[in-house]
This record gives sequence, structure tokens and C-alpha cells, in this order.
Amino acid sequence: MATIRIQGVPLKPNKHVWISLTDIHGIGRTRAYRICDDANIEPSRRVSELSDQEVHTLSEACAKYKLEGDLRRETLSNIKRLRDIGCYRGDRHKRNLPCRGQRTRTNARTRKGPGKRAVVQK
Repeated sequence: MATIRIQGVPLKPNKHVWISLTDIHGIGRTRAYRICDDANIEPSRRVSELSDQEVHTLSEACAKYKLEGDLRRETLSNIKRLRDIGCYRGDRHKRNLPCRGQRTRTNARTRKGPGKRAVVQK
């Protein structure tokens, strides 16, 4: 059987269905279980065990949600809107700093990038 694609994302054949669904942007654990329930597919089955009909019903169940490209586009447009109106959160996005109140004196290395080394004057 060829690789199974849902929303343009190839699902790993040797994984359980619900785990493989979480590879799709916008699907977490809870939504993966809900999609399996909507499609009447046992979440613990392997992706390679699914029939073509089951893959089709799984794809239809995923189509009810905003996923992958549409979700990424909406997120980026929300950030762009915040930047354009010049609000605090938009300013923090512009400067690549945390926008949800975290401290930046220490930590925040994920958002700020690698640490800047202090230059010692001789």
C-alpha cells in the first residue's frame, strides 16, 4: 500500500493512528482521539492496517477542522495584525521577545537566541 497522506502530510505506517495524526499541524492528542471516534476507527490500530475506505473516512473527519496551511496562514495573519496596530504583543513579536509575560532577564533563550558573550576589555 502506498503512503497515506492526509492534508498533504504523510502518516507513519508503523505508528498508531492517533499518534500518527498528531504529525498534522493543528491536531493534538485530544483532537486525534476525537477524529478517530468520528471516523469509527480504533485509535490503537496501526496506520498500515487501515483500508482505503477507513482512510477516506479519516480524511473526511479531518476536513471538518482548520489544519495545516489554513491554520498556519491564519496564525501568521493574526500576528501581522498585532504588528500593524502597534500593540504591546505586536511589538514583542517584532523584537522576537516573549509576549506572554515571561521574564527575560534570565531564561527566554528559545525566543532570544543563543546568549551574547561579554567582551572583556584588556
